[in-house]
Amino acid sequence: MSQSATLLTSWALALHRTLELRGVQSHPLFVKAGLDPRLLGDANARYSMEGMTRLWRLAVESSGDPAIGLEMARQVSPTTFHAVGYRLNASSTLREAFERLVHAVALVSDALRPSFTRDGDCYHVILSATDGGPDLCEEETDAVAYLLVRFCRVAYGRELSPREVLLRRARPPELTPYEKLFRCKVTFEAEADVLIYERAPFEATLPGANPELARINDELISRHLARHAGLDVVARVRAVLEELLPQGEPTQEKVAERLHMSSRSLQRRLVDSGTGFRELLAETRRTLALAYLAEPGCSVSEVAYRLGFSDVSTFTRAFRRWTGQPPSRFGAPSRARQGRA
Repeated sequence: MSQSATLLTSWALALHRTLELRGVQSHPLFVKAGLDPRLLGDANARYSMEGMTRLWRLAVESSGDPAIGLEMARQVSPTTFHAVGYRLNASSTLREAFERLVHAVALVSDALRPSFTRDGDCYHVILSATDGGPDLCEEETDAVAYLLVRFCRVAYGRELSPREVLLRRARPPELTPYEKLFRCKVTFEAEADVLIYERAPFEATLPGANPELARINDELISRHLARHAGLDVVARVRAVLEELLPQGEPTQEKVAERLHMSSRSLQRRLVDSGTGFRELLAETRRTLALAYLAEPGCSVSEVAYRLGFSDVSTFTRAFRRWTGQPPSRFGAPSRARQGRA
């Protein structure tokens, strides 16, 4: 899986809430997955898809629930995705809403490229990954599929269910959660992840239709998409750096190769975004260092390795520049006590 794909941290915030409601402390899981939990409070921050996949695995392990993605979808509200959510809810029909979703979904995740087509008397919502990009993990696909089903019920009526749901995931050991929530035939180990709906409800005028509000949010989305085109390269570079750091300090040329562009083109796009490669490398290392050191049992030497430093002393000097103190005095209480010993 290419780690250059990213998604809004507000999506991960819904999983954080799900875990906390179940009595599972989620912040240690974020750290273990290589995700800085402090970014959950930043509405515009993004996580790597690779890190999010690791978090899903840890969430299943900690909760003991392989269908936790279905529960997580219940923690998503229209405000979770900012103007995208408001835009969908103000649409005149479900057909119009899904056409808008296809246009704007990159603001939420550039790993998801849904398509929306009509096939006879049905509409198909296809949850497909970017060409050549990462596939969503099973739990993430569950969450996206049920989130869209919930949206249709809220917008149209609680009685609305798909004709059929097709999922590529392996057949789960317990089918009850899927049957209870989707309320239709669910086919597992399918060729694609698809929601199939009857045509009539998708073309009916919705009770909450608000063309003026939809137009306003269309304009907001267009501006956000234009800005995202510039910011996206920064998020992608951070994600690739996270992937490459354990192999040693990445070069600009290596990162550019992973992003399928020349080193000069990458440099120009980063300058246009107000930053540079060395600045992003240092910033990414600092953010990850603070997250890793907060994890109990993670040694300074292990952090140095995971951040691509040639030795501990080089990492220590860099950490002093970032924070004014050595890494042995930061983070987990046991490590701080060892540093004072």
